[in-house]
Amino acid sequence: MSEHRTIIEPFKIKTVEPLAMLARSERELHLETAGYNLFSLPSRVVTFDFLTDSGTTAMSAAQWAAMLVADESYAGSRSFTRLETVVRDLTGCPHIIPTHQGRAAERLLCQALVKPGMKIPSNNHFDTTRANIEFVGAEAVDLVIPEGRDPNSRHPFKGNIDLKRLEGFLQQNQGSIPFGMITITNNTGGGQPVSLQNIREVAKLYKQFGITFIIDCCRFAENAYFIKLREPGQRDRSVRAIAEEIFSLADGCYMSAKKDALVNIGGFIALKNEDWIERLRALLILTEGFPTYGGLAARDLEAMAVGLDEVLDERYLEYRLAVTRYMAEGFNKLGIPTVQPPGGHAVYIDAKSFLPHIPPRQFPGQALACELYLAEGIRGCEIGSVMFGTFHKEGGFIPAAMELVRLAFPRRVYTQSHFDYILEGMAELVANKNALKGLELVYDPPFLRHFTAKFKPLAS
Repeated sequence: MSEHRTIIEPFKIKTVEPLAMLARSERELHLETAGYNLFSLPSRVVTFDFLTDSGTTAMSAAQWAAMLVADESYAGSRSFTRLETVVRDLTGCPHIIPTHQGRAAERLLCQALVKPGMKIPSNNHFDTTRANIEFVGAEAVDLVIPEGRDPNSRHPFKGNIDLKRLEGFLQQNQGSIPFGMITITNNTGGGQPVSLQNIREVAKLYKQFGITFIIDCCRFAENAYFIKLREPGQRDRSVRAIAEEIFSLADGCYMSAKKDALVNIGGFIALKNEDWIERLRALLILTEGFPTYGGLAARDLEAMAVGLDEVLDERYLEYRLAVTRYMAEGFNKLGIPTVQPPGGHAVYIDAKSFLPHIPPRQFPGQALACELYLAEGIRGCEIGSVMFGTFHKEGGFIPAAMELVRLAFPRRVYTQSHFDYILEGMAELVANKNALKGLELVYDPPFLRHFTAKFKPLAS
C-alpha cells in the first residue's frame, strides 16, 4: 500500500520497559522448574514474549486518555453507552453485552444455549471455544477446507469453511445445532483469513437451514484487510466497509477484544435478535456483573471503544501484516518451514517438517518451543498434539493434524531491530536441529492441557 519499500511502524514510542536478558544456563533452570511448559514461566525471565497476541497490546495515548474520563458507575455508565454505540455502528447489532474477555462470552453462549449431544460447526474452533463446548457435553466440529490443513498450500483464504461438508453436516444434524460459527481469522490453522465470498455462502447455508450464524470476530480487522488485499473486486473498498459487510451477513458475533480491539482485557457479545438476550444477561449478572459493565471497569470499556476505531486504520494494518510476512520470510530463508502464506498475527513454524525425527507422541512442537526459549529467550505456544492430541483410556493416541509452534506478535510492542536480532540467532538452532529430543508428558490435566501440563525431556 505504501510507495516506499520499507514499511515502518506507524507510531512513535513514548513509554518503554526493559527486556530480560538471561544466559542460556539461567533459562535452562527456569524451564526445568516450569516443567517444560512455557505457560509456567514468569514473564521476568522471558526476553521476547510471543506466547499470545491476546491482551498484550501496547495501548495508544488516545486509549489512555479515554480511560481517565471513564464513568465508573455500577449501572448505566456513560462509558458503556459509548462502547455500545461503537459496536452497534460497526456490527449492526442492537443488543450488546460486555464481557471480561472472549472465553467469558463463549461460556455464556454455551451454558445458556448449548445442551449435551448438540454439535456446533465452524472452520476451526480454537482451544477455549472447543473446551467450553465440550464442557457442556456438546461437540465442536471443524469443517475447514482441505488446504487449511496443509501448511504448504498457498491458498489465499485457508480459513474458509468447506461448503459441501457444511451443507452435508447441516442436513444430517438438523435439530441438534444451537448455532453455527466461523472464526476470523482462523487461529488454529495458522492465522489464515476467510474470504468475503465464503462468509456470504456460509451465511446463505445457515439461513437455508434456519441456523443462527455467529462470528468469532476477535481478529476481524486483520481478516478484512486480507480480503482487501487478496480478494478480487475488494481492493478499492475501505477496511471498515468490508468489516461492516462481514457483520451484516451474520446474526451476531462475539469478540475477545484483547486482539483486534487493541486492549489488555475485555470482550463482548453482539446480537441482532433479542431472543437470547434475557438468558445471556441473567447468566452474566450471576457470574460476571451488571449488564452495563460485564465484569470490567468502565475504563476498559472506554479503551475498547477507542481501539475498535484505531484498529481499522489501514496504515496500522499494513504494518501489522508486514511484521508477520517479514518474519515468516526470514525463517524460510534460514530453512525453517512455516505455514504458508503468512497469516495476520503470528508466524506458525511447521515443527513436523522441521523435526521429522521426533514423532507426534513425543511432541515436536513443544520440544521446539522449549528450544526457542533456551536459544533466544522466546516464549511461543505449541499448537499441535499437546493442545489438540487425543489420549484414550486404553492407551491409544490420536495426534493433531498439524504440529505447529505459534509465535504471536503483540501489537505495537516490538520493533524491526528486535525481529532482526531473533533471525540472526536462528542459524545456530537450524544447524543443531537434529540433536533436539522429544518430551514425555508427566502431568495431563483434564481440560486445556497446554496451559498446565508438565513434561520432561526424553533421554534418547
